[in-house]
Amino acid sequence: MNDLSFDALVQLLSRDSTRLELAVIALYLVVGGFIARYVLRRQEAESEAATAENISPAMRFGREGLQRLIFPLTGIALLAIARVTFGLFGHAPALMHLVIAMLVAMGVIRLIVYALRQVFSPAGWLSTFEFFIALTIWTAWVMHAMDILPEVIGWLDSHQIVLGKQKLSLWALIQGGAWVLVTLIASIWISGSVERKLMRSPIDSNLRIVLARLAKVALMLLGLMITLPLVGIDLTALSVFGGALGVGLGFGLQKIMANYVSGFILLLDRSIRIGDLISVGTDRGQVTQITTRYTVVHSLSGIESIIPNETLISSVVQNEGLSDRQVRLAISVQVGYRDDVPKALAVLEAAARSQPRVAESPPPSAALHSFGDSGINLELGFWIADPESGSLALRSAIQLEILQRFRAEGIEIPFPQRELRVLGDVSVQSSVADDKHT
Repeated sequence: MNDLSFDALVQLLSRDSTRLELAVIALYLVVGGFIARYVLRRQEAESEAATAENISPAMRFGREGLQRLIFPLTGIALLAIARVTFGLFGHAPALMHLVIAMLVAMGVIRLIVYALRQVFSPAGWLSTFEFFIALTIWTAWVMHAMDILPEVIGWLDSHQIVLGKQKLSLWALIQGGAWVLVTLIASIWISGSVERKLMRSPIDSNLRIVLARLAKVALMLLGLMITLPLVGIDLTALSVFGGALGVGLGFGLQKIMANYVSGFILLLDRSIRIGDLISVGTDRGQVTQITTRYTVVHSLSGIESIIPNETLISSVVQNEGLSDRQVRLAISVQVGYRDDVPKALAVLEAAARSQPRVAESPPPSAALHSFGDSGINLELGFWIADPESGSLALRSAIQLEILQRFRAEGIEIPFPQRELRVLGDVSVQSSVADDKHT
């Protein structure tokens, strides 16, 4: 009996068999809750041990998904046994099938919500989408309980829209949309698993990213091509909309498509790789992420710059780690004209060699750069293999070492000095004498 009008409900609840059925349902649900709690505790203990063993994401997804279905499945099993028992005693259960349908809806909602949270990162739209899915499933259950779900499906199936040469009912479109949604979620989850496996492989980092993105797009297209014909939607019927959509995308999304293609070019030609230290205009930093639309550059000051991929293709980019990660740095030092210049050059090279970040090959070298107004200009050149770690601290350490060694060797760093010559010594002396008398 699915007719849940008020009069029918009152009449149904007045029966002794119905009250007995409600008591059995409540008892079995409580028992199912205790069984589910016990099983969950056992599963949690096993999950902690399995986590320590680093199980695969697929196994973890299946185990955690099953944990969310323990109570609905336990309740369905107990109520199914109760229905058979009632039938053996000649009683026809009136409400158990509705409760079983409710438990099925609960299990589906739990599984869908868990899958969505595994595929997508937490966001405001995700909570709204989860609420919409739960509302849709509970609405379908209410219509099933009121015995109007077949009528609603029949009404949706009787109304059709025309797509090209094919007529599609509203029910077929709803089914197609639901299956497309399920396929996309499954494709994203599978592509995520493939991406994690690729990221652990020994191949080049840029190639790993390209393969992961191509796998994601291929899985999504394959899922759509398989799902739509299964629900009765001919792919050729979408050609008209596809052509119009392609024209609109071509004009309205030129920049986005340019950035998308540029992203694949950057990844395939390997001119810029994750970890490289690059300079684009006034932005300089380490590449931390290359997406389909932009590249993230993390500066040494902690600021992240989001640079469109098209800019990296069309602009001059200085890559300090393209062919050789070693970068040359220079420090200018001035000594006096009376100091021992060869000794000062040796001190500069020794100060650079004292720092562990300075490369041994090529070795540090110091040279006489030029003659200045106050002293002789020397330049110390050295190489480092980790420019992404910055150079300010290293420069400071080397210059402090130079200062200490210069003082120990008696080498002075000159400062500007000016000689003042006053013409007319007699007038100056007389004025000084006048000052003494006053």
